[in-house]
Amino acid sequence: MYRLLNLFWKFNLPRWSILLIDTFICAFALTLAFLLRFNFDDIPEVDRRNLPLGYLVVLSVRLLSFFISKTYKGVVRYTSSRDAVRIFTVVLMGSVVVFLLNVIAYKFILDVYFIPNSVIIIDALCTLFIMISSRLAVKAIFFESKNPDREKISVLIYGAGEAGIITKRTLDRDAAIKYKVVGFIDDDEKKSGRSLEGIFIYAPSKMEELIREKQVEIVVLSIQKIAPSKKNAITDLCLSYNVKVLNVPPVSKWINGELSFNQIKGINIEELLERDPIVLSTELLEEEIKGKVILITGAAGSIGSELARQCVRYKPKCIYLLDQAESPLHEMELEFADKYKEQKYEVVVADVRNGERMRNVFSTFKPQIVFHAAAYKHVPLMEHNPSESILTNVLGTRIAADLSVEFGVHKFVFVSTDKAVNPTNVMGASKRIAEIYIQSLGHHTNTRFITTRFGNVLGSNGSVIPRFKRQIESGGPVTITHPEITRYFMTIPEACQLVLEAATMGKGGEIFVFDMGKSVKIVELARKMIKLSGLEEGKDIQIVYTGLRPGEKLYEELLADTENTIATRHTQILAGKVRVYDFEEVKHIIDQLIISFKTQNNEYIVQQMKELVPEFKSNNSVFEKLDT
Repeated sequence: MYRLLNLFWKFNLPRWSILLIDTFICAFALTLAFLLRFNFDDIPEVDRRNLPLGYLVVLSVRLLSFFISKTYKGVVRYTSSRDAVRIFTVVLMGSVVVFLLNVIAYKFILDVYFIPNSVIIIDALCTLFIMISSRLAVKAIFFESKNPDREKISVLIYGAGEAGIITKRTLDRDAAIKYKVVGFIDDDEKKSGRSLEGIFIYAPSKMEELIREKQVEIVVLSIQKIAPSKKNAITDLCLSYNVKVLNVPPVSKWINGELSFNQIKGINIEELLERDPIVLSTELLEEEIKGKVILITGAAGSIGSELARQCVRYKPKCIYLLDQAESPLHEMELEFADKYKEQKYEVVVADVRNGERMRNVFSTFKPQIVFHAAAYKHVPLMEHNPSESILTNVLGTRIAADLSVEFGVHKFVFVSTDKAVNPTNVMGASKRIAEIYIQSLGHHTNTRFITTRFGNVLGSNGSVIPRFKRQIESGGPVTITHPEITRYFMTIPEACQLVLEAATMGKGGEIFVFDMGKSVKIVELARKMIKLSGLEEGKDIQIVYTGLRPGEKLYEELLADTENTIATRHTQILAGKVRVYDFEEVKHIIDQLIISFKTQNNEYIVQQMKELVPEFKSNNSVFEKLDT
């Protein structure tokens, strides 16, 4: 049967035949209208005498209106709501024309109605019903023949609000051949037990039962604003049954205000690691940044570029984007040219380690606020190249800090890392030394030096998630250094929002620590990413443990053991109380450390770092022998 229907659908009826069928439907509807009007009894003599004229006028009007409106040119099997609206309009207007002709005939020509007005009304209703329902019936038969219900993928839509309805209609319109909506899930208890466009609405407690009983293969999250914890719970349940989770994008991203099936994408791991939105003091941020000259070092990097984007919201006088990476900086320039045409900005190619170049930058642009994000950040690389970490992370920070003091910068915000806490690697130790320098310097100047610490940021260059994605796409294996390793994660926008917030509340000398939420076990992160990709660990892809890399910790910390914190006005930011260093002593040691670069003696350089940061204990590194 289905084969015969599929063969039939290969041929399209000529347009004239559709017009002929529509005209026949109109004739049938008019006949039915007469029968209904007179209760299937004899039609009165006067009306029977005018029947030929009535049929001629009505069918002529219908035929002419169909020809003008081109309703017969639509592909019936793909009838949409727009087609139904067009048919409604054409039939209604045609009936109005017939009514007017009927009145004219009565008043000026025949002195009698050639068709009862009640028949005109009944005819309009019958014509509308038959024309629209016949098209929808053809559409339903077509979709069923192409893919019978038993072969369709069962879909649950989470959210029975407006977005849920639009999602269901999108599936019906764009993907009904393949998918079948078997139910809605909604948190609103009042909706439970009701139906929406013929589909029942269930409470969240029924979700697991529905997945099992209806063999659901896909769950679509249509809720526009859903708590990250709720999204995680739904996803975990779905993944436990190997059910795919799709996500409806925000309304602002719909094309021309309409949702298409291709926009409904699979949920990604970044969404599952998000937390509740950060509430910012918008007025204070605008007061801090509006009309100011901003300099961002490392502006082409993950954090620096997002800081630049967020600063634009608060209308600074000018933003200077400084980085030594030419190509990424060029991309930033193109982005600003496209998106932020009203913002005054300038890109600056410069190396923070070059004192003369940086002096020219500060003397020329005279920044009022500096966000120092330029740094080397990859642990294994810096473990093998300690001298380079000293030049960039220590010397580069010192040059920028000293010039900020010299040229009267109001605030200097240093972007540090959780790896600076009880460092076990050269990179973390170099960032801690930079923290110590700017803190001790700040006690003797009018420039306010503020340090911000946070853990890994999702999607940043070289981070674990993009690496896992590449490994999964290439078929694996997914490599993890240790089965027990954990990390804190935060999205790039979150991190930058908190950096800006910390900048507004900093009085100078503070180390602000961000609430990173719960630490995530990396192996569980990898397993969830594998499941989200529709693969199965051990069958489709393997997880391989490679051992800790040089300098790598199992667990990250945000505050050293000897430090404590105090609350701030923002619930997600804490101020760390840390040891105060003597500036002259720190300056002398750092001078010697920088001079030691010329020796290119890694052990000597690292030994000096350990003297300034006694809590620096190397881990899984050739420098462990220096700790004995």
